[in-house]
Amino acid sequence: MINKHSLEVGFSFGITSGIITTLGLIVGLSSGTQSKVTVIGGILTIAIADSFSDALGIHISEESEGKHTDKEIWQSTISTFLAKFIFASLFILPILFFDLQTAVIVSVILGLSLLSTLSFILSQKQDSKAWNVVLEHLVVAIIVILLTHYAGVWISQVF
Repeated sequence: MINKHSLEVGFSFGITSGIITTLGLIVGLSSGTQSKVTVIGGILTIAIADSFSDALGIHISEESEGKHTDKEIWQSTISTFLAKFIFASLFILPILFFDLQTAVIVSVILGLSLLSTLSFILSQKQDSKAWNVVLEHLVVAIIVILLTHYAGVWISQVF
């Protein structure tokens, strides 16, 4: 039997991490290198390595709580991996179909839209004010985007 809580933990964490981490990587690498190949390589690296890393992190976190069965832990682990992998990989499409500058803009719009949608759904589930939850999550994402942009610019100028 599938445990709804285990899937929700994995999917919500994986989707959020997949969006924010990949957007930060895309913005930072494109600002620093202006190379589509580098950005695609970074996205694939995030999709593989960071998806496994986050899945293991959720696995260990769920184990440490001592409240979940092995099956529930593995459901959270696998759903985290799949959500992160799929959502991180999704950002390859704009890079393939547009010039890099346009692809970055499309990716940011796509990522913030997906994050807003997820945040809205979570707010409804928690019976919270949607705008508070959406705004809180968007502010964090925008801070990541800005910081990685300026880090990419700084790195390209220094190195």
